[in-house]
Amino acid sequence: MDERQIDKLLTEVARGNNAAFEVLYEKTKRGTFSFIYSYLKYYEDTEDVMQNVYLKIKLNIDKYTSGTNGRAWILQIAKNLALNELNKRKRVEYLDEVETRAEEISCGSITEVMQKELSEEEYRIVTLHILWGYKHREIGEMINCPTGTVTSKYKRSIKKLKQALKEAEQ
Repeated sequence: MDERQIDKLLTEVARGNNAAFEVLYEKTKRGTFSFIYSYLKYYEDTEDVMQNVYLKIKLNIDKYTSGTNGRAWILQIAKNLALNELNKRKRVEYLDEVETRAEEISCGSITEVMQKELSEEEYRIVTLHILWGYKHREIGEMINCPTGTVTSKYKRSIKKLKQALKEAEQ
């Protein structure tokens, strides 16, 4: 499918044409799936991100500028969502690694260490970021705190946890 056809379909979708959205999906799904898979390497995760890509297209179609490169716009959305998924994986893997380390050095679960070492606010920030995948900006909005403050509290909290685990190892 060439750029003009994709642009025309996106323009129609912006006008509320659901049939055009279905055609757009059918014509672009294979390429989009392959592109996402090149980042994630897992079929199931790729399927999940794929659904989110087309949902995001539908919800943000008003941000598409007619006459521009529609394929690039779709692939940029796909790339951003794939990278978000990779970052979420890293946070979960990091937490799993810390949990394993905490168990190995017999200082209880990471939750116990976090409760012992962190204030309630620090605990909440770390939990929202690592477990739930919220961005620092989103956490700031939730707890009514500037993004920079959330970021610095998060970094200090992680430093505290690393130090507590290091001390427990010795």
